[in-house]
Amino acid sequence: MFMKFLMAVSGALFVFYVLLHMYGNLKIFGGVEAFDEYALHLRTLLTPILPFGGFLWLFRALLVVALVAHAYSAFHLWSRANGARTNRYVAKEAARATVKSKMMRWGGVALLLFLVWHLLQFTILKFNVGPDAVAGDSAGQLVISSFQVWWVVLIYLLALVALGMHLWHGVWSATQTLGWASTARARRNAKATATVIALVTAVGFALPPLAILFGIVKGN
Repeated sequence: MFMKFLMAVSGALFVFYVLLHMYGNLKIFGGVEAFDEYALHLRTLLTPILPFGGFLWLFRALLVVALVAHAYSAFHLWSRANGARTNRYVAKEAARATVKSKMMRWGGVALLLFLVWHLLQFTILKFNVGPDAVAGDSAGQLVISSFQVWWVVLIYLLALVALGMHLWHGVWSATQTLGWASTARARRNAKATATVIALVTAVGFALPPLAILFGIVKGN
């Protein structure tokens, strides 16, 4: 039960983060300057109490801890489920596991691989494969140039499919773990909430790269 609780709480932090991140990405519709201003504000939060970028690094450290906790609890539960299949009755029950559960596991692995790619591209190395690549590009210029490349957008959209499914299943499972889906009405509300969060997040993230690819949003 503790592992399920740990998975639910750590997952809730990521839901909060992806919603904030999605909202921030929409700033690109205001232009490169608006996006760069947003990126700068993230680095000046709680200054001068914290150094420049201090809050952002503390939040990243918290996300890393949550990621480790989420991955560990998922692996533990996955291993326990596989071990339970030695019992014939339990094996029959496990055989009834839905495709959604399996996709939840492998979708999580796919999201982890995408996260590495995403961090390398926009945070760590900040490499630019776009046609307008310029050394020292600002955050907004890097986003614009990167999403002018169709295969970068495709990778991003495939990751969003995995993210949407992961969010739906994760939010729904978390409500059960936390005891928020004990009645028929509560279960309906939980599924509706999970659907809204998954759709809003996936669509919200998809809008900027698609708008850039099709020339609706352009650089300076």
